[in-house]
Amino acid sequence: MPSPDFSKTFGARERRPSAGTRPSTTRANTGDCENPTVSPLFGRRKPPIVVPPVPQVTILGAGSWGTTFAKILADGGADVTLWARRPELAREIGLAKRNSDYLPGINLPPSIRATSSLAEAVGSSAFVFVSIPSQSLRSNLAALSGLIGPETIVISLMKGVEKGTGLRMSEVLEQGLVIDRDRLAVASGPNLALEIAKEQPTAAVISSASLATAEAVAMVATNRYFRSFVNTDVIGTEFGGVLKNLIAVAIGIVDGVGYGENTKASILTRGLAEMTDFAVAFGARPETMSGLAGLGDLIATSSSPLSRNNTAGRLLGQGYSFTDVVARMQQTAEGLASVAPILTLAAARGVDMPIVQQVSQVLAGTLNPRDIAPHLTTDSLEPQGERPIDGRKNRGGPALRRPFQRTLDQLRNGGRGAGGH
Repeated sequence: MPSPDFSKTFGARERRPSAGTRPSTTRANTGDCENPTVSPLFGRRKPPIVVPPVPQVTILGAGSWGTTFAKILADGGADVTLWARRPELAREIGLAKRNSDYLPGINLPPSIRATSSLAEAVGSSAFVFVSIPSQSLRSNLAALSGLIGPETIVISLMKGVEKGTGLRMSEVLEQGLVIDRDRLAVASGPNLALEIAKEQPTAAVISSASLATAEAVAMVATNRYFRSFVNTDVIGTEFGGVLKNLIAVAIGIVDGVGYGENTKASILTRGLAEMTDFAVAFGARPETMSGLAGLGDLIATSSSPLSRNNTAGRLLGQGYSFTDVVARMQQTAEGLASVAPILTLAAARGVDMPIVQQVSQVLAGTLNPRDIAPHLTTDSLEPQGERPIDGRKNRGGPALRRPFQRTLDQLRNGGRGAGGH
């Protein structure tokens, strides 16, 4: 079946690298920009990264998403080694080409190798994709740091923030591996693992402070059913993946209560506004939230029964306690762990997040799930503009003035504000 052409579907700020069959040696396309050093939209430029015809790649983490991404890469022609923490799971993947724990019924490509040895998994891989639960990432990095080569590119497949520090996953990787951020990338988008494992067409966005790095990763992470676009807004791309989980929990709660499509659409729309306000306050580009890592991921996660965060919210709405929900979930619902650190970060920047705050209250048992919908965005009866001014308490002026002002400031600084820090 021919690959669907997504090139005209999404905005120009998520640009698709050269597609098609990988030649004997492929250079990641640096695109066309008048200034070869700095792009106002895509940040710092470096010489293109040479991608070998059969790149060696490693996936760390054999859960549903890690295993699915291993399949994506193998189907794209990469030489893939998958690391599983449990030896028995590594044996099943390696011998039976199945992962019955996390992807039942899916046959994996015969070329995928699996091991429980971290050193064996990393080897001399040019690309290391990390898919480890966000709250246990740092504890795994000590063993990994000595194995990463000087030119290895490390890609985060995780969507969460670290409790206690509030750091994004790429920041934890940068600290724990002592690696230059130009060698770091993140992958995000509307990526429900089981749908992709069944080879249903989808798209993702790869983001890095270095456009050359993002495009090299996108070249590797592309096949006939999976297309990767690129940007350099690491902050927005990561926060989009984190924040949509929280809104998906809220959608699940009202679904579990029994409210209808109007309620869910209202929360989804207002939730996107909260996501944008928060991300822009931390230096993201507002348009990233309307792309694959924001709106795209939000729609998929909020509407699908395959979403762990939506499922967790639905259980809460049906009356289960937070403890009961955690006990019933077979896999991690990152949204539950991210609520508290996100609210702490929001408070530090003066960003109002009423929907996320109400999710927190439901988790704590201080708000009846039925009461989350009537509030929607605020407890105040004072009329408000539909689009808040990126959530700031001191409001005034046109609704989008501050996000656009931040974007203009970033462009004047050569894109540094949205390229990683």
